[in-house]
Amino acid sequence: MSIPTRFDAFRIHDDDAGYRSGIESVTLEDLAPGEVVIKAAYSSVNYKDALAGTGKGKILRRFPLVGGIDVAGHVVHSSDPAFREGDAVLATGSGLSETRDGGYSQYVRLESKWTVALPTGLDLREAMVLGTAGFTAGLALLRMLENRQSPAHGPLAVTGATGGVGSLAVAIFTRAGFQVHAISGKADQVEYLKALGASEVLGRDALATARPMESARFGGGLDNVGGPMLASLLAQTAPCGNVASAGLAATHELNATVMPFIIRGVSLLGVASAGTARDIRDEVWHRLAGPWKPAHLDRVCTREVGLDDLPDVFRSMLSGGSLGRTVVRID
Repeated sequence: MSIPTRFDAFRIHDDDAGYRSGIESVTLEDLAPGEVVIKAAYSSVNYKDALAGTGKGKILRRFPLVGGIDVAGHVVHSSDPAFREGDAVLATGSGLSETRDGGYSQYVRLESKWTVALPTGLDLREAMVLGTAGFTAGLALLRMLENRQSPAHGPLAVTGATGGVGSLAVAIFTRAGFQVHAISGKADQVEYLKALGASEVLGRDALATARPMESARFGGGLDNVGGPMLASLLAQTAPCGNVASAGLAATHELNATVMPFIIRGVSLLGVASAGTARDIRDEVWHRLAGPWKPAHLDRVCTREVGLDDLPDVFRSMLSGGSLGRTVVRID
């Protein structure tokens, strides 16, 4: 398949003219080097994408760069024999829209070491409904299971449950056999969260405590918020339970005590999805395409947009107006 001389990409600049982003006509040689060139079909919008696209967060390490930390499409050229023309592949994180050009482009050049063959059980669109958000939730579950988490510990709490990571965590944890309690400040989304598998939906106040220890009510959980919410979850986790930390929607700070760790043996697990080792990356995607695949991915994807819609999506997400996952259709 021939690659056009020029094609559209959503590119981000920071120079003497200021911080700006938008659709531009680029060439393949404008993109970061890589062994695999794909014709992109879909990408997605993550909180990190909104920060990068607006300049509200220091995400990009160099400029200009094409945005988008996720992408899925078909190979049109590869100098690595592991990939052939026509192969369906995906990539998430791995420096995309941080140190190298990302997925908001009609054609994307990828390093083969981070290019993942689309696993059986997923199509390209489903892979991007999952994207970094689903991969993060899956990685959190894998870490908890490796640390001996089981349904017998009790329900898993998910904070920030209506966001991308939170929504998919509810669905993925449920599919893996856990009871899930969703924690959300959006009282109007109870039915949405229950449709994803949450057995209970609790408001933020239900979790709040200033005490270093409370009665154990959760077997563990995934926190996407940080700060007092994470501290409260730790204080209410059962003995030998695991709490995975994957976000800072409220704050990056954590004011807590060591008491849950030294009295109940609670573990706090960090989840850093962007630089996950390749063997672990493959394992998570294998499970997401199989036993952990959410039963209702269509419900998690609440919006599908084009490249030209990205600025509005970014603003909505940063103002707290997002729900579930937004897929980006690359035309």
